[in-house]
Amino acid sequence: MNSVVQPERVTQNRVIALFRDELGYRYLGDWTERDGNSNIEEESLVPWLTKSGYTPHQISAAIHKLRVEVDHGSRSLYENNKEVYKLLYYGVPLKLDASGVTETVHLINWREPEKNDFAVAEEVTLKGNYERRPDLVLYVNGIAVGVLELKNSRVSVGDGIRQNRSNQEPEFNARFFSTVQFVLAGNDSEGLRYGTILTPEKYFLKWKEDEEDNSLLKLDKYLLKICRKERLIELMHDFVIFDGDEKKLPRAHQYFGVKAAQEYVRRRKGGIIWHTQGSGKSIVMMLLAKWILENNYNARVVVITDRDELDKQIESVFNKAGESIKRTRSGYELMPPLRRRTYSCAALTPKY
Repeated sequence: MNSVVQPERVTQNRVIALFRDELGYRYLGDWTERDGNSNIEEESLVPWLTKSGYTPHQISAAIHKLRVEVDHGSRSLYENNKEVYKLLYYGVPLKLDASGVTETVHLINWREPEKNDFAVAEEVTLKGNYERRPDLVLYVNGIAVGVLELKNSRVSVGDGIRQNRSNQEPEFNARFFSTVQFVLAGNDSEGLRYGTILTPEKYFLKWKEDEEDNSLLKLDKYLLKICRKERLIELMHDFVIFDGDEKKLPRAHQYFGVKAAQEYVRRRKGGIIWHTQGSGKSIVMMLLAKWILENNYNARVVVITDRDELDKQIESVFNKAGESIKRTRSGYELMPPLRRRTYSCAALTPKY
């Protein structure tokens, strides 16, 4: 690899070319002087929704409802982001006439990733109390889902992370991040770090995959891994976690563990995921259980532990993530929840 320090502008040009030529994103241009930069770009969203078969009335009502959640002044960034995510995930429910029938406008095509409109803009000037300009913003169907700060190899990735963090403060551009799912920072020497809104600097993560392949700079390599269309949509749909008052993304081993388990479930086979202490097994269980229940309406999930402390921990993880779970102490107590769809999961701590 070329070890010569490249100016940040050269790195940014290369990364834009990567998104355009390798990943197939539309390049929207340099938005330094553009007025009205937003996390909801109607110039892209309206045509995509129209192409998806929605009427002008439906589109107008859905965008209005989305903007209400984005701009809710009495809530925190975390709360606004959580409510916006629900609209992205489930679609926007609308009642447009006196019949009371609910229609749903889906803002993202989760089942067919390639049918979404992926785009990237650079130098996106954000006007808040203090103006800021993220290096790159990633859009899906005109909705900002990713922000990337780039540094030259002599400047720490931590500087990019801290810049992204400060942009999310109320006195800067917190509102813009109401739709954002991925917060990224990178340079050519340290590679890429990823997190989500309000992620503390120390918890930004490295993606690890195909570690023996050194044919590309690590920055480019992992942008290609994380931001390819199918995986970006999959991470947004199946791997975003609202854990109490924290939003989280999976570590690479959690992602691949869940993916392998999903394949076993599809084949109706059992298996084992071996964890070390502190590797995040409760979150893996929650992600896998959520996926099972959403892909098989008749499914039931039972979590069996051998320690009361672990049982309480798992219950806490599920509940904070908004997934209902019923703790039981015997097979007799376990049966009623399994007969009902009310509880998504049941946890059993046997008495020995």
